[in-house]
Amino acid sequence: MSFHRVIHKVVHRSATGVDNRAASVEHRSVGEPVDAVERRAVEQGTAVEQGTAVELGRTLRALRRRADLSQRELAERSGVPQATLARIESGRTRDPRFRTVERLVRAARGDLAIGAPAGEVLPAPEVPHDEMRDEAGRRYPAHLDVWEVREPRDWPGAWWADWYKLPPERYPLPLPPATYERNRRYRDNRRRREAVRRTVRLRRVTGADVPHTGWRFVAELPDGELVGELRAHERDPHLRYGQGLAHEREMVLDGILVAYDYRRLGIGRQLVEALVAGMREREIVSAYAIADGPGIDLLLACGFRFEASRPAALRLDRPRR
Repeated sequence: MSFHRVIHKVVHRSATGVDNRAASVEHRSVGEPVDAVERRAVEQGTAVEQGTAVELGRTLRALRRRADLSQRELAERSGVPQATLARIESGRTRDPRFRTVERLVRAARGDLAIGAPAGEVLPAPEVPHDEMRDEAGRRYPAHLDVWEVREPRDWPGAWWADWYKLPPERYPLPLPPATYERNRRYRDNRRRREAVRRTVRLRRVTGADVPHTGWRFVAELPDGELVGELRAHERDPHLRYGQGLAHEREMVLDGILVAYDYRRLGIGRQLVEALVAGMREREIVSAYAIADGPGIDLLLACGFRFEASRPAALRLDRPRR
């Protein structure tokens, strides 16, 4: 028993080109190949409506992704050889057996609906990278997350080598068109970070707990989890120079903290941008900060610049007894 299309919807075309809905019929065939149905439809003066065919390969890849199963894992669960599954997903097998498809779908924790109204069937979410191909023209694993490589920072292979700082002509290897993370723990962590990037919200904290000249911004997730914070304060330039306009103020950045698991997501930069926006409303022109290590890179990326006269870095070590 072969299985390629379970329900074929054939729509009669009138001489004027208008669909005759009263003449439309549904053909349920299990053993008849799609080519034979289309040929018979043409002979009868009808045409098969586009989009009704079940894209079996795409559907199986979507089910595998939802169930977090590789081809090998789904083959083991269903008892279908991996080679058979690969041929079905790639479209090289036009008419797989119905029993084979049923075993694959159920092993991927899906349901096979035959003749059910479209509104009663909830399809699995499509694979986001289903149209992407590697250099050999093959699809990437459906259950993993794939992203394009536009620069070395997008490729994990360049992180540890630290050669993303080199000019393109000095790259020791060509960049692949795309890459993915095979380690599921790393993949899930990446998904979590991407979810944080999309859902993090910033707000300014005011009230009795914040001094009159103090500024405090927090970055939170929808569930209220605090993932970042910025604190700063206004000061009078007269304290430094002994002259100036009475209403003139400047900003001092006290510190920026971002939870370790959520660093390198742009949260720190968003906090600084929120501070700058507040300074613009208050017509505060200058902000000062002292930073070291990664904090220097962050502030430079946000528009800060080095001052010619920088404070010295001092350290005190308490004597040991």
